[in-house]
Amino acid sequence: MRLRIFKTLWGHAGSIEQAALQALEAGFDGLEAPAPGNAAARAAFAEVLASHDLDYIAEICTAGSYVPERHATPAAHLADLERKLVGALELSPRFCNLMAGCDAWPLAVQLEFFAAALEIGDRHGVQLSFETHRSRSLFNPWVTAELVRQLPDLRLTADISHWVVVSERLLDDDWGLLLAIAERVHHIHGRIGYPQGPQVPHPAAPEYAGCLAFHQRFWEAVWASQRRRGYALSTLTPEFGPDGYLHTLPFTDQPVADLWQINRWVADTERAHFQRCAATPHLASGAL
Repeated sequence: MRLRIFKTLWGHAGSIEQAALQALEAGFDGLEAPAPGNAAARAAFAEVLASHDLDYIAEICTAGSYVPERHATPAAHLADLERKLVGALELSPRFCNLMAGCDAWPLAVQLEFFAAALEIGDRHGVQLSFETHRSRSLFNPWVTAELVRQLPDLRLTADISHWVVVSERLLDDDWGLLLAIAERVHHIHGRIGYPQGPQVPHPAAPEYAGCLAFHQRFWEAVWASQRRRGYALSTLTPEFGPDGYLHTLPFTDQPVADLWQINRWVADTERAHFQRCAATPHLASGAL
């Protein structure tokens, strides 16, 4: 199994061409981002991807941005999903990463929603991977575990930094539950959270070594599961971002670290981590 690493456009201030050049220079394999909203911009995006031979993961948020519109109905979420999916397919994505649903819905509504969403993916012939994200349906591991139990075709984008801050702790005491969820993970978002926030100031800082180790241990479980499931490649997007995630100094709002340098650090670190796992029998087998 090989690892392919994607550059997120979240927090990228330059052009798509500049993002592509940054990704190539850092040894990334593709870009992850929402498809542009109009056909001309999508065509320009597709041209950049093709000219640089970059892979693409489409990001879709249903009924809102990262936080959903609180009173949007499941039907509105599904209609928005299909509309954005049709546009994204013009860029030939490897798969679509979805921030979908709403944390406030009861379980029965969640189940109906995800069953209908999977049907949309099947109808358009594209893999949908649903992100574990605050404010969305998969905002904690216990709800997620029940959804994947009842919907075995559901595949996940694991961003467990959200679960760490939602539960206000590293989830070592629920490790068995996390291992079961790892069996459904399709894609990894490489951000490291801590009990009071979704993003540590810098993942290399020694004061956050325990948080880094916890996330890496889970990613090892995902890679081991994907090997057992016959994956030829695994995908990971380093996803440290702005919008209140990146720590800043009081009064000046100056960032405490460079966002792109952090994401490059994650990419380099996890590339080496993945190779160590492949070469270490007990890690490659998933025996943690």
